[in-house]
Amino acid sequence: MSVRLRPIQALRLWHEVGLTMVRRHGIDLTSRQLVILLTIYLEPPPHTVRGLATKLGVTKPVITRALDAMGEIDLVSRRRDPADRRNVIIQRTVRGALFLEEFGDLIVERAGTLVP
Repeated sequence: MSVRLRPIQALRLWHEVGLTMVRRHGIDLTSRQLVILLTIYLEPPPHTVRGLATKLGVTKPVITRALDAMGEIDLVSRRRDPADRRNVIIQRTVRGALFLEEFGDLIVERAGTLVP
């Protein structure tokens, strides 16, 4: 199934979804944080700081800062890889899963209100 939106509709959708999430949860993720979060939840684990940095084409400190911010609000957690203590494994959390489920539901809901 293909969804066709005009650019202004796509921007309105993005705006309405973002505005609702900020108002409802007070969570204001940057684009980078949202992409990292979606990668962690939509792509099969394991996820590491090194792997995410490579995928996004950024440095490990950039990923670490984003994970620090998302960890503070319990959207992700981290632990050392017991097999290789140099690696940090990023884990999903219940709060992160619920946040993204609601995010997806909101996109579907708002997209349905767009006038063709």
